[in-house]
Amino acid sequence: MVKKYKDIWFDDFTIGRVFLTESRCITGEEIIAFGKKYAPLPYHTDPNKAKEYMFGELVAAGFHTCSVSFGLFIESGILDACAMGSPGFNKLRWRKPVLPGDRLQVKSTVTNVSPARDDKGRNLVTMLFETFNQDKELVLEMETKHYVRDRPSSYG
Repeated sequence: MVKKYKDIWFDDFTIGRVFLTESRCITGEEIIAFGKKYAPLPYHTDPNKAKEYMFGELVAAGFHTCSVSFGLFIESGILDACAMGSPGFNKLRWRKPVLPGDRLQVKSTVTNVSPARDDKGRNLVTMLFETFNQDKELVLEMETKHYVRDRPSSYG
């Protein structure tokens, strides 16, 4: 896989900067497998029984959508050089169900940056993840926080 972004460090995260990921198609088989393992509800695991619930069809679990979204972000290479972990996220909203065959893409916007406050060098970056389907419909919003490293000094 070719990384879309390389050599990203704290000073590259400027408020308003947008990162776009590649897209990924979600299959019914993948929805069912995730559902059986982590969210065993009929509308995540059984296309026939799903018809009896509010969605009327098989839908991806919300945390499946979160996992795919974060995976697309990581696969893009944004944090490859600078990652130091995460203290978590502040906001999570599922806006529209993800269906088999949906193609997801993430737009990640830097909303806040905070330089390290101690000698551990953990700068804090806050990002708004917006995941869209192939019809440009918003399916997920989550605000995440990431500790990131400074660019290594070129001096000794």
